[in-house]
Amino acid sequence: MNNLAAPSVLAQPENSVDISYFLQQFNQALSTISYGDNPKQLYDPIRYMMQLGGKRIRPVLTLMTGYLFKDEIDACLKPAIGVEVFHNFTLLHDDIMDKAPLRRGQPTVHEKWNTNIAILSGDVMLVRAYEMFLEVEASKLTKVLRLFSTTAAQVCEGQQLDMNFETQTEVTIEDYIRMITLKTAVLLGFALEVGAVLNGASDNDALLLKNFGINVGLAFQLRDDLLDVYGDQEKFGKQVGGDILADKKTFLQLTALTQANPTQKQKLTRFKNQAIYSPKQKIEEVTAVYNQLNVRAQTEERINWYFEEAIRSLDAVNAPTERKALLRNLALDLMERQS
Repeated sequence: MNNLAAPSVLAQPENSVDISYFLQQFNQALSTISYGDNPKQLYDPIRYMMQLGGKRIRPVLTLMTGYLFKDEIDACLKPAIGVEVFHNFTLLHDDIMDKAPLRRGQPTVHEKWNTNIAILSGDVMLVRAYEMFLEVEASKLTKVLRLFSTTAAQVCEGQQLDMNFETQTEVTIEDYIRMITLKTAVLLGFALEVGAVLNGASDNDALLLKNFGINVGLAFQLRDDLLDVYGDQEKFGKQVGGDILADKKTFLQLTALTQANPTQKQKLTRFKNQAIYSPKQKIEEVTAVYNQLNVRAQTEERINWYFEEAIRSLDAVNAPTERKALLRNLALDLMERQS
């Protein structure tokens, strides 16, 4: 591992700090990291995965949260990298389980190399993530490692629940919300909580920021469910209706099944066991039932509820309003996304 000190982050004039500033600081620190060299078949896939990019939302949240409490965010840089390495570890293993051919428009690691290499490289990514958290000052190390270990286990629990849902016939909306809380939202919550802890926030403020992240994560996932059905395909970046074709349990599907009359329920499920059908017809018929039941508006209402809960938590944090506005604006950007 490269143990070079993270680049020093100097205090900036308030009006010059925006999201791009934190992304720049993160990318600069990330560029100093070496994951390992030999054997190349183990470490090349890690470099490949980390270079595929992405929005880097989670580590940016860690840095932005640290900035709520201190001008300098040096202490948050290595843990922010840990958050991102862990996130990419989960994506790498998810791709194996989903047999996904592409990630961010490029071949997945198991396709480019093979499944065994992908598993081992993913395992090393988890180790490297832990090593990043070992950079935390001694007085906070135990707490941060416990928070991270809890979060890591919860993400795996969420993934297992998601896989269980593929064959589970009875899944409630509450079951689904619990699954996406664990699989998606808790890591956003941790990314915020750890930034707060590292830069001296009170326990209450750290918890409020964790709740902000979890609720933004829930709203974000439901937004993704909604875009899969009602998004603009060119902006969405993948096939609209993909969840419908895959019979994936989403908030929209579960809401519709809960409220459908027998005729509507038959339309929602009649394609499920058919080996041959028209994908276009399936998407159109299922979407028509969603429209009849006003599922879109119900989903938007739930998204807004989670977002408002997030903002209530953020507003209660004891930090400068102008700095909290950075987090609020990022959350708004995520909610307004079309891809």
